[in-house]
Amino acid sequence: MQPLLVCSLLAGLGLLAAACEAPPAEAPRPVDLPPVAPGELRSPEAFASIRDDDARAASLFLEASKVMLHPRCVNCHPHDGVPRQGDAGERHIPPAERGPSDRGVAAMECTSCHQAQNLELARVPGAPGWHLAPAEMAWLGRSPAAICAQIKDPARNGKKTLAQIVEHSARDELVAWGWAPGHGRTKAPGSQAAFGALVDAWVKAGAACPPEEARP
Repeated sequence: MQPLLVCSLLAGLGLLAAACEAPPAEAPRPVDLPPVAPGELRSPEAFASIRDDDARAASLFLEASKVMLHPRCVNCHPHDGVPRQGDAGERHIPPAERGPSDRGVAAMECTSCHQAQNLELARVPGAPGWHLAPAEMAWLGRSPAAICAQIKDPARNGKKTLAQIVEHSARDELVAWGWAPGHGRTKAPGSQAAFGALVDAWVKAGAACPPEEARP
């Protein structure tokens, strides 16, 4: 007896079996990305085999999030107004607070110690315009998916367009410090140029965000 006839008979008897149902669609197989050395970033070209724009954009953002989640970056994006320091993300010593303009409080402003360049003898890091990210841009402890949603939201990204986010990532001098932190500090993965290229490719692919559970 033909399978379709069997299914029809079973359905008529209210006994339709799971065997007669259409087989479930196969989940898409993960794309094998080329290996990358520790402390480096894959280039946008490494994601070219991902044909779906949203999937490619999500993968590109995950790669870029290696920088965003690195201590050189996340230490300046605290959720509680207290800057962090070191690879372990310890609270700033001496105690410091965000202040009304993200640059510290009276008599304890960021630039009282942090100059426009690293002070190697004093072991104090520095770069032009040293300050904390605005409170709405806090992402310490957040997932790549949550950070992605923040970066796309002008209310939480400093009122920037995606084009300005690319420019900020690729050329901002304070961002650049993450790859030249001085005094034996671990630099951010890759380079600022590589990071900026990933963010640019993410935007061009449609700026889709990775799922909540995804991690780089």
